[in-house]
Formats: sequence, structure tokens, C-alpha cells
Amino acid sequence: MKFDEIKASFWSGHSYGVHPALTQATVADAEEALGLRLPESLLDLLRVQNGGGVTADRDAFPTHQPTSWSEDHIPFTELMGIGTGGHGLSLLDTPYLVEEWGLPSPVVLLSGDGHYWIGLDYRAYGALGEPSVTWFDTDSGAELPLAADFRALVEGLQPLSRFE
Repeated sequence: MKFDEIKASFWSGHSYGVHPALTQATVADAEEALGLRLPESLLDLLRVQNGGGVTADRDAFPTHQPTSWSEDHIPFTELMGIGTGGHGLSLLDTPYLVEEWGLPSPVVLLSGDGHYWIGLDYRAYGALGEPSVTWFDTDSGAELPLAADFRALVEGLQPLSRFE
């Protein structure tokens, strides 16, 4: 399924983790604070809903090698939005979380729980390039490249039930 078709039905409808509606000023402030350009495909999803739970039709991503999570997939049950104050974690929490969990930089964390993180990985392309998406396992220190870019990640998401 293509990204534009997925966009309309990506979110679960739950309110936890949802930040106030995204504005151009919010995006500009976030990019300045993070020191990099966010992918347009990510911003397209966050303009529909600014973070929160992902629909059960798209809450896992297949892997070609085992992780600490599973033999053949990783969870993608939520996507952080952009915001501050009481709405759950935000992309803006990345600098703190990267330091806290000893993660490489520059990355922008999209989802995770501390034991693992899924993030936009800017190391190969720089702050203005199109980042790839990487799995970071903080318990083992392992990394696993997931997708060439955010759009490819979203288009590759599958139901977690497929793996059970």
C-alpha cells in the first residue's frame, strides 16, 4: 500500500500521546531545536494527528534478522509527535533520551520504551539529508537498519498479529 493511502488510516484513534495540532511554527521551532530537517513524510503524518497510537493494521515492522524483541519483527505501536507538556514523549525529548540511553547522534527518536528505540538516523546523510530509520537496542547495544527512509518504514508496516 502506498504512503498517501496509509496516511488516512495510520492512527489508532486513541488520545494518549497526541499533542496539539501541528503548525508551521511548531515544525520550524522543532527543526531549530533539533538542529536538522524532519522528513516531509513524517510531517505529513503528524499533520493528520500529532503523535499517538498506530492502528493495529500497522503496528509492527518485519526484520530480516533477530532482535531482542523477536526473531522476525519489531513493534511500532506509537509514533511520537512534536510538542511539550503532559502529552507523552515528543520528538523534542530526543536530545535528553539520546544522552540518557547512550544512543548515537544525530538521530531523532520516533518510538520506543528505553530498552529499544526506533529513530531517524542522520549519521550517513547529515542534518539536511533524508535520514534512514534504525532500530537501537539499548540493552545489547545492537543496531539494525530498518528502512532507507521514513516513507519506506511506513509503507512496510504490518499487523503485529501477522507475527504471532
